[in-house]
Amino acid sequence: MNTGVHARLDRISTEGRYLVVPMDHGITLGAVKGLKNIESTISAVTRGGADAVLTQKGIAPRVHPHKNGRGYIIHLNASTVIGPDSNDKRMTGTVEEAVRAGADAVSLHLNVGSNYEPKQLEDLARVTDDAERLGIPVLAMAYARGPDIDGSNPEALGHAVRLAEEAGAHVVKTGYSGNAETFEHVVESTRLPVVIAGGSRGTDRETVEMVRGAMDAGAAGVSMGRSIFQHDDPEAITRAVSAVLHDDQSAEEAIEHAGLGIEA
Repeated sequence: MNTGVHARLDRISTEGRYLVVPMDHGITLGAVKGLKNIESTISAVTRGGADAVLTQKGIAPRVHPHKNGRGYIIHLNASTVIGPDSNDKRMTGTVEEAVRAGADAVSLHLNVGSNYEPKQLEDLARVTDDAERLGIPVLAMAYARGPDIDGSNPEALGHAVRLAEEAGAHVVKTGYSGNAETFEHVVESTRLPVVIAGGSRGTDRETVEMVRGAMDAGAAGVSMGRSIFQHDDPEAITRAVSAVLHDDQSAEEAIEHAGLGIEA
């Protein structure tokens, strides 16, 4: 890992812990709640303690004035929910384009076990090579998704995160297995920092307890989108997640710290 990669990893994390808020969903879902006025959402989550935000390259001009000095990641592939197959992620940018747009890191989505895995693996290998030459960290979003694959199975998730390391990524995001005990296998399957996906929105307690479980299993943080940017108070829920990640608080302490109702 070169000096540039090390330096930029520090820009998207705090002491090795990652609280990333992906907001690239506009290309996938459209201008849903939290993304129409993405500027105010970016400002809120970075005030609340997010280490970095993530978007597609075209949103970069709307990001920089509102991210409060936090890190910025540009995502390099996508699909839509109205297209033929949402698992078929196609390239939308390059590492060089991301650098020109002011990114501190890039990310790429892979559906490990899907019919599109071979092409997405090739894409990741190319991106990690380009990124290493330019000193840019790569966050691989490696999910266990495909025919007859349980996306919360720890063996499948462990395979997905190991694939990311083998292909040269620097940080890996994957699904959560459901509890700390089984997620330990996932974390132990790689030497990369492992961050969990937020998935669909649950209650505040469910969200924060999931984060607490992942951290207890040895995870390095979260990359949480809809559970944060679609929240009625994105700053508060970010503050609660940050309290678990960065201050090692319990779920109850974090919810109280953020001023959220215990059963919200």
